[in-house]
Amino acid sequence: MEAILQPSPTAAVPESIRQPPPRNIAIDAYRGFVMLLMMAEVLQLSRVSQAFPASHFWSFLAYHQTHVDWAGCSLHDTIQPGFSFLVGVALPYSIASRLAKGSSFGAAFLHALWRSLLLVALGIFLRSLYSPQTNFTFEDTLTQIGLGYPFLFLLAFRRPKWQAIALTVILVGYWLAWALYPLSGPGFDYQSVGVPPTWHHYTGFAAHWDKNANLGNAFDQWFLNRLPRAQPFVFNGGGYLTLSFIPTLGTMILGLFAGQWLRAAAPRIPLRRLVVAGAIGISAGLLFHFTGICPVVKRIWTPSWTLFSGGICFLFLAAFSWMLDVRGYRKWAFPLAVVGMNSIAAYLVAHLWERFLVDSFRIHLGTHFFQGLGGGLEPLLRGSAVLLGYWLLLFWMYRRKIFLRV
Repeated sequence: MEAILQPSPTAAVPESIRQPPPRNIAIDAYRGFVMLLMMAEVLQLSRVSQAFPASHFWSFLAYHQTHVDWAGCSLHDTIQPGFSFLVGVALPYSIASRLAKGSSFGAAFLHALWRSLLLVALGIFLRSLYSPQTNFTFEDTLTQIGLGYPFLFLLAFRRPKWQAIALTVILVGYWLAWALYPLSGPGFDYQSVGVPPTWHHYTGFAAHWDKNANLGNAFDQWFLNRLPRAQPFVFNGGGYLTLSFIPTLGTMILGLFAGQWLRAAAPRIPLRRLVVAGAIGISAGLLFHFTGICPVVKRIWTPSWTLFSGGICFLFLAAFSWMLDVRGYRKWAFPLAVVGMNSIAAYLVAHLWERFLVDSFRIHLGTHFFQGLGGGLEPLLRGSAVLLGYWLLLFWMYRRKIFLRV
């Protein structure tokens, strides 16, 4: 660590980090795909599925546009780990760009701290929309990334061996903390923490990761109630937790490995390494899940979820790299790149513009405009128009080279 803390650490930075990087379109396309999945919530496929209860097609699409109740994974569940993973992938490129422009380590680290603070603040701001006061909560994607980002930045200047050690300490230490936390007694009132009577509870050792009766919820009951609140915090309805930023940092470290591999191998694509890493991550996560050591639960970001979802991210990155860089099929990815190159803007647009666009359509087109194919498909048609509006705004920003950076 002493090399990092030197007043002029540029000399301690490897040459491979200091070289200005070429832009990786596969990363932009994958990020755009992740953001598009998030923005596509406006399609409201669950409502469409309810209108056609006998349709397996709409049921399948609806399942993959919602989060699973607890253990398991849908396509929608891969959004947050994908976004977090790509923060790690992009970091070696970002650091190289700053150092190539003459930035010192100290200035770059101060920028990382500023970025962290801004991401946390943005997350709290978005969670406070339509609230009577500031909603101090820290489970938003931006907030979770912001809390871990300074540590990720420091790890980017260490050797891969130390990065791997840090990842192991994070995952094993977090697992051990949950495993040692006392289980709820047989008379515990689960409904008092928002768990319905029909909930399928874990038994045995896996019960340490049951909903809202765990270390993370106990921490939030202590921590969040020390901040100004409209009413005391007892539980998060979805089971989401502040402490999830710790294993989320593990996801970002996995992305950091991928970014370093891509830069070191450029212009060649290390497909085999990405695929093998993906297979190992998925296999390890499933092994821990089915042996009862640690279930795969996205909502509380268990260590096994970090490995499992990280494996999926490796495979997604490999697929995009193969299609765009190996096979050279690039034209189809342009709409995704438009979104991926402005991911912060896309995130804000999805949270701030939906109501404006829906109200605008209703005012100027009428309340029945999107019912041309029947009431069951109305949410899909209206949502498609909103989604197109999002993309056109991002395309307008792309054409004018307006990119939000933090």
